[in-house]
Formats: sequence, structure tokens, C-alpha cells
Amino acid sequence: MMPSLHIAATKVYLQKTFDIKDLGELRYFLGIEVFRCKYTLDLLRDTGKLGAKPARTPLEANYKDTSDSSPFPDIERFRRVVGKLIYLTLTRPDLSFAVHQVSQWMHAPTLHHWHMVDRILRYLKGLPGMGIWMHNNQHTEIVGYYDADWARDKADRKSTTGYCTFVGGNLVTWRSKKQTVVARSSAEAEYRAMANTTSEIIWLKTLLGELRLDSTSPVTLHCDNQAAIHIATNPVFHERTKHIEVDCHFIREKILQGIISLSYTKSTDQLAYIFTKATSTDVLHYLVGKLGMHDFYMPSLRGNIGGDIYERGNSDLNKSGQHEDLGHKDLGLTKDKDDGPDDVDPNAQGASSSSFQP
Repeated sequence: MMPSLHIAATKVYLQKTFDIKDLGELRYFLGIEVFRCKYTLDLLRDTGKLGAKPARTPLEANYKDTSDSSPFPDIERFRRVVGKLIYLTLTRPDLSFAVHQVSQWMHAPTLHHWHMVDRILRYLKGLPGMGIWMHNNQHTEIVGYYDADWARDKADRKSTTGYCTFVGGNLVTWRSKKQTVVARSSAEAEYRAMANTTSEIIWLKTLLGELRLDSTSPVTLHCDNQAAIHIATNPVFHERTKHIEVDCHFIREKILQGIISLSYTKSTDQLAYIFTKATSTDVLHYLVGKLGMHDFYMPSLRGNIGGDIYERGNSDLNKSGQHEDLGHKDLGLTKDKDDGPDDVDPNAQGASSSSFQP
């Protein structure tokens, strides 16, 4: 039976059982627009960025966050724009890290932070139709990736956690978040990120179990830190692990229960990298393709380099949700070219707060 016939039969059954109304094709789900290009274009129109020069990445590669700048004069405008960007990250994981960085300064933004917001908007100008493409891979296997950037915040030296999970080969959850405590080593930062991702995986397994999609096989959790894997698999506690003893017990328990299985992944193939660091153009295109994202406005023409990168990433995401090593160069060392000046006068034409609606 064709999928459309299944849907029609389900609608008939529901109409016989309940008093319902068929609203037609799905456009909104839990307040989220299924195809959100309109929301992006409205945001660009409100901020006067429809005619701006597109940026190739949300943030400059290896950018340096700083508060050593003049205060931004219109805090309310900053909060409105960042609030809309936060909502957009619900379907745009490529924005998660950049928006997380600027959202930390909602209380006291500076001109530097407004320039970061301006670059994010110019990145949206170049890719307004980017979204996640869901495939029917005939399975519901869960796969997780996580990463941590140790002590990246120069203000308080707290680390950043990033993770993403796949169900049936499709990206379903992702997060970029600063850790609440200062990690004394990169292994500790990675281990805390591992604990957070394990909690997310347990929640997904519980949800699938309630939907009668139970799986007895362990969930593969990809990690690019050997020290964190050794701590998780070594039953002997050392002095250096006492301060994370609770996380150690938690993760080891889940490994012994067969809920998760750790797998070492090279840093160049770590999909969660995009949630902890600003990347170059090549890295960004490679990773968003691996995450299953696609620009629905990009023409599929021969010779389209950008399209080739996205298609290459999508084709390598196999049906188990894992990816194959392409043998590519260490993209993390690629230096991005200048995307043009980021300094924008907040009082310039098109940046006025009068065009905003709360």
C-alpha cells in the first residue's frame, strides 16, 4: 500500500473514532513552521538585510569573543533579534553555536556582539532555505555524537558542550551549551559532555519505547577523546577522576546496562564539532551535509560546487545514521577567506529598531 493510501486510511479511521477536522497539508507543528523560509525572509526584511552582502559562515573561523567594546545603544533591539534567532535554531542546527555565543550577552551587549549578530543575519541572507531533510530509512536506530571545547570562554574559562543525535539516520536533537562548572582538563570537559549526551540518549530511548519502538542494541556514542573513553571503560577510579565521580558512575552504569556503546571517532569526522567551534566555509559545508541539511533553494546544476558539497555529505550518511571516512584533509585547519567587513553602523539605514515588531 502506498504511503498516501496509509495516510488516507488513517484519516478515515480517526474521523470515525473522533470528531476531527482535516486541515489539509501540514504547515505548522507545535507552533513551528514546517518549511520556515518565510520566517527567515521576514526576519531579514525586519532587520533590513535583504540586500546585504551574504556571509559564508555564521561566525569567522577562530573568532575571539570579547566584551572590550562600546556598549550597544539599543538593548531592546538586540534582544528582539537574538530572540528570533534562538527560535530559528529549532530547525537550523548550523546556527546553534553562533546564536549561543551572542545570547550570552542579552543583559549587556556591545557593538562587537551586534556585529556578530549582523554576520549571522548575512549568513541567513545567503542560505534562507536551509533545512533538515528527513529520509525514510526503514529503521529507528539511535546514534549520538558529542564534543567539547575546553576552556574556550576567556571570561570565565568554562567549556562548551555540543551534541547531536540521530534516529533512523535523521537528525532529531542537537545542542550547544556552556558548561556550568570550570573543567580542569580537556578529558573532564569531554566527560561532562558525554554525560549530558547520555542523558539525551536515555530520553530518546524512553520516548521510542513508549511508541513501541524498543531496541535492545546499545546506542553508539561517538567520541573523539581517547582519555574520556578510557575513564568510562576503566572500573578503577584515579585521583584525577574523583571530582567527576558522579558522572563516572552514571556513564559506566549505562555502559554495563548495554544502553550505550562508546566508539572513537577522529576529530575530522566529529559531527558535533559544529556545535562547539566557529568553522571555516569548507568545514561548515561538510558538516551540515553530514547532518542531513539541505538548501531547498539551491539549484541542482552540474558544476554547482556548493551543491556538490552538500550532496556528498548527505550521501555518506548511511542508513544506520553513521558516516564513512572520506579520507578528506583536516578541515579544521582550513583558514576561511575574508567575507568582507563585519563592522556595521547600528544606526545605518535598514538597522532602525522602528521596523521591528515584538
